[in-house]
Amino acid sequence: MTWGFELGRTYNRRQDIHARFSGQQQGGIITPKDHNLIVIVTGKEGGEHGYQDGPRSDGVFEYFGEGQIGDMLMTKGNKAIRDHAANSKDLLLFQKVREGLRYEGQFVVESVVERQAPDTNDDMRNAFVFELRPLEAVQESIANTPFEVSAVDLATLREQALAAAANQPRKGQSKPGSIFERSKAVRDYVLARAKAKCEDCGQPAPFTTKRGVPFLEVHHIRRLSDGGPDDPRFMIGLCPNCHRRAHYGSDAIVRNEEMLNFVKLIEGI
Repeated sequence: MTWGFELGRTYNRRQDIHARFSGQQQGGIITPKDHNLIVIVTGKEGGEHGYQDGPRSDGVFEYFGEGQIGDMLMTKGNKAIRDHAANSKDLLLFQKVREGLRYEGQFVVESVVERQAPDTNDDMRNAFVFELRPLEAVQESIANTPFEVSAVDLATLREQALAAAANQPRKGQSKPGSIFERSKAVRDYVLARAKAKCEDCGQPAPFTTKRGVPFLEVHHIRRLSDGGPDDPRFMIGLCPNCHRRAHYGSDAIVRNEEMLNFVKLIEGI
């Protein structure tokens, strides 16, 4: 579950979303002021306004931005979606069905493309299309990609990780890599920074992998459940025991605050 929503279950917009989080009563983008989430809604009727949301064969979900007449602007809801990772906002997708809104899962923005598409008046205009990846697919991909000690120095790894977190091209690239590449760059830096020791308890990694690499796990400090946008300034390398404690311990809130202060110190925030 994410924010109490179960994948595939149908919810009532007024009772299950607005009553809990408030936010815009109409439209396809809901940005609650006091909660770190953004709710986006897709439906077949979007075709009337030039929206053609839907999944692609490569696993990307294309979501058209808001704006029914004329060129779309990178403001309000569109800007909120684009910057959700930088602002540490979870992005939740719902599909309009006859019974209400069906929860499709948590997504992350891989990229934003501009495309010519008709508006409500059938006039061609510049539209924003957000290319979304299911967070679960990103997590699974990174989990199945083993960490290997890099010959690159730590400063360079940090530079690459920060560029990845900001969705910016690395040196020598003309455009950002995929969300998988970006998440791996952040993960690799955090584990390299830990130097084979848990960054919470300070103990050496409990074992080495078959590849001979010290085993640690990466924890997202800004939320009590792993997932969401990757940013090395808010992530920490932990032994499995400290990682579970950060999630399920009675002192989880305090531990996460202390870990955040530690990472801020070593990252110079």
